[in-house]
Amino acid sequence: MAFELPALPYAPTALEPHIDAKTMEIHHGKHHQAYVTNLNNAVAGTDAEKMSIEDICKGISKYPAAVRNNGGGHYNHSLFWTLMAPNAGGAPSGDLAAAIDNSFGSLDEFKKQFANAAATRFGSGWAWLCVKEDKSLAVCSTPNQDNPLMDVDTAGCKGTPILALDVWEHAYYLNYQNRRPDYVGAFWNVVNWKKVEELYAKAK
Repeated sequence: MAFELPALPYAPTALEPHIDAKTMEIHHGKHHQAYVTNLNNAVAGTDAEKMSIEDICKGISKYPAAVRNNGGGHYNHSLFWTLMAPNAGGAPSGDLAAAIDNSFGSLDEFKKQFANAAATRFGSGWAWLCVKEDKSLAVCSTPNQDNPLMDVDTAGCKGTPILALDVWEHAYYLNYQNRRPDYVGAFWNVVNWKKVEELYAKAK
């Protein structure tokens, strides 16, 4: 079965003013669609055609660069859309809130480390909150469309992703231009903590 572009779980206007509708339309409908199209072309006729995108990422070292780049792009974006929601933001609760306090000292300290990972990622890439093998939480970043599931050198960024932020320029440039830190700050207003909590519960 061919990979497909997932529908946005909200209208393109839903995250305004933090993320504008035009950016959402281009980012989802053009950029993510291109990753899906190119991934399908790259895996056509191979065993990867019938695999889940998660399993492809976990064994990405076996595949050519086109699968790594476009498979990563498809996985990362499919996750990213679900991690945002209208009328969201605020703070996590329950087990996740406790785990963030245990791993980082406080929610504010976690946000500071996550924002730093996003702001200092040179060029294009992603910032992540992951559940590591020992079930602790870690903040890290990856270049390009790499992610923490991949079995390649991701500069120590390994684990199960539960929060992600796209810091490619196409994710924010129309509205924020070169002000990546402003975009990162705005992201906290749309974080879907319920989804992050759900992913944390599955991963721990």
